[in-house]
Amino acid sequence: MKTGVLLVNLGTPNSPSTSDVRKYLTEFLNDPFVIDFSYLKRFFLVNFIIVPFRSPKTAALYKEIWTDKGSPLMFNSYETCYKLQESLGDDYYVELAMRYQQPSIQSILAKLIERNVDKIVCIPLYPQYTTSASESSLQKVQSEYDKLANPPPITYIKQFYEHPDFIASWVQRAREHKLDEYDHVLFSYHGLPERHLTKQHGQGNCDDYHCKEEINESNHHCYRATCYDTTRKIVKELNLAENFYTISFQSRLGKDPWLKPYTDHELIKLAQSGVKRILVFSPSFVADCLETLYEISIEYNELFQEHGGEKVQLIESLNGLPRWIATLKDIVEQNTSA
Repeated sequence: MKTGVLLVNLGTPNSPSTSDVRKYLTEFLNDPFVIDFSYLKRFFLVNFIIVPFRSPKTAALYKEIWTDKGSPLMFNSYETCYKLQESLGDDYYVELAMRYQQPSIQSILAKLIERNVDKIVCIPLYPQYTTSASESSLQKVQSEYDKLANPPPITYIKQFYEHPDFIASWVQRAREHKLDEYDHVLFSYHGLPERHLTKQHGQGNCDDYHCKEEINESNHHCYRATCYDTTRKIVKELNLAENFYTISFQSRLGKDPWLKPYTDHELIKLAQSGVKRILVFSPSFVADCLETLYEISIEYNELFQEHGGEKVQLIESLNGLPRWIATLKDIVEQNTSA
């Protein structure tokens, strides 16, 4: 019996050139799960406003973090893939696909089928479920899977933030730093438009479902609720005082309201209050990428210093951390045991 393991991450341009970044942004932002406007509104907004103006600026940012090995998201994700393969052994075939650009989900599914796997476990590498990333990836895999003739059974993992080893991995990363050398800890999660959560709940809002306070039957797939719960779990293991940490959301796009508080606003407020050194987690990412290596480490560090702070220190993402590989191994084995 052979099991195929399909890891899916968001994607990255093939190079930091403006043309390649344009191709990536065009595919990414035209996804109705990402920008959930009507087709015509999204088409004109993305293709005639956002992509033409944003591509050169985003390309310049990618050039700041690009390495001899290529895109950090790509090589960090492949490190996870290779180490998971080594950990699982010969009864498994572990492959990596990207939701946007290459390697495509279609090509990697075909590769697994060629290997005659008896079942497939699909794990989008997003710890907390969102429609814009998790559901988009799951739906794309399903649409390509449905085109296959007599495919093996497939199991989908929607989220894994609550796995004890995932939390332990972040605790281990934090302990690579001396916490007493910092004045504050910031948990910065990727942002999301408020309307996505409104749609997720169907009726009411996060206040009605106590999403900041607890996980319950009604909110266990609410992104705000799972981000707050991720933080609570890490904070408990590190024994952080309540006034020593803050939760915020980064990377917003457009003028519509996104999840608050915004990370850049929080950093300004903390700097103006006299905080000098901040340690930043980003537990919505499992591989370092543009949002961590540039947005946090460079852009937010400069912003913090401009308002009186001294240092924003990013905690490295999980990348190839053995405890993180053990997390994925356990998830796979739990979903393949007869």
